[in-house]
This record gives sequence, C-alpha cells and structure tokens, in this order.
Amino acid sequence: MCDSNNSANNCIFEILKTILVLQKEANMPECCLDTCDKKCLGCTPSVCCCNTRPITIYTCGCCNTALQMPISKDPSETTTSNVFRIEKLDDNCATFRVLVATTDTDNTVTYTSTNSFFTINLDCICVLKCLADTFIECL
Repeated sequence: MCDSNNSANNCIFEILKTILVLQKEANMPECCLDTCDKKCLGCTPSVCCCNTRPITIYTCGCCNTALQMPISKDPSETTTSNVFRIEKLDDNCATFRVLVATTDTDNTVTYTSTNSFFTINLDCICVLKCLADTFIECL
C-alpha cells in the first residue's frame, strides 16, 4: 500500500508541483534533461511552444494498469483516456484534466483537452509516466 505521512515530502507531490509551475509559465527556454521534473517544457519538431506535460497515472495495487477516466461528463459516453494534464494541486490532492490523443498529418501524437476533470489523493498514486511535452489549444 502506498502511503505518505507528509505531502511536502512526497515525491509525486514535488513532481506534480514542478509540472504545474512549468505549465503556468510555459515560455521557458528548452533544457536537455528529459525527466518528469525537468525544469522547462520542451519543444518538438512540429510544435514550437509547449504548454503541457501530459502524464499517465498508475495507482497503488492496480495490477500495473494505467488509471482510465471518462473523456466526457455525459454518463452515456463510455470512452475513456489514460492521459491527463495537472490543473491544480492542494496539499495531498491533485486535480487533473482528461486529455484525448489525436494524430496529426505528420503522425505525431498530440492531445485535445476535454471538460472532464477528476481529483485524486496523491497517496493513491504510485507511478507517474511523463509523455512528450506538447501544446494543447483551448485550455
């Protein structure tokens, strides 16, 4: 079981805090260390200005499968996604926006924002997988 006694010492909290700050400042220069907590949002050949570091979340005790959330608030919509953008961080809780993967003409995976959000207790997250930084319209 994953458990944290203090969110300030929780590595997941610290990584998400870094990502959230970067997304808010989104005009930082490119850097070279390609990890979840690198100090800037990078660029790709097809995108010059990144504003999002998409992530996949793995929860504690869930058989190595990524968390899936609905892409719509409509209860009749059954499509889910496992790619998210952090929107808010309060103590030991984080609010995420669900993103939908799209493929552009260059076969580059990008994402579209949805109006579907969820909040999770950071004690329930065991693994964050960071995906390539990208630009998402209409945030």
